[in-house]
Amino acid sequence: MVDVALVLLISLSLGGNWVEAQVHHVVGDDRGWDPSSGVSSWSSARNFRVGDKIWFTYSSSRESIAELKNKEEFEKCDVSNPIRMYTDGLDSISLDEKGFRYFASSNPESCKNGLKLHVEVLPQEEPEIPKVATSEGSVLDVADGPTIPSSSAHLVGSFILLAFGFLCCYVV
Repeated sequence: MVDVALVLLISLSLGGNWVEAQVHHVVGDDRGWDPSSGVSSWSSARNFRVGDKIWFTYSSSRESIAELKNKEEFEKCDVSNPIRMYTDGLDSISLDEKGFRYFASSNPESCKNGLKLHVEVLPQEEPEIPKVATSEGSVLDVADGPTIPSSSAHLVGSFILLAFGFLCCYVV
């Protein structure tokens, strides 16, 4: 409870801006990177966004993963000239920019049997701007307040939140 209050306090005192949620996707869920996991159907039910991470779990003694340059290499299971090889058995890959990423089993036979994954990385979701309906039925955007709060107002607000946080820590 104290940890939650402390995280909330720090976040609010730093300006009240929430960091975009980062999603960690474990490829194939519990089965991991395995022919039985149905990797293509697994990925079809997910949205991948900039800032997310995908995790590959597999037996490094039997398998490795090639990241391929383009759709053509992906479709042909041409793993002869990969961008990068993943061989650790537990690999985390950051999705840093929008676009397509292609991963395939480094074993061409496994790849041809469906052990491959393409990911479309979407941009981060933009926060929705509140709308107000008028009596005529049209919708207007709500005007934002000042973009830069005065430093004295921010300092007073931060002090109040900090005092509240210390109070929570000592009371609980």
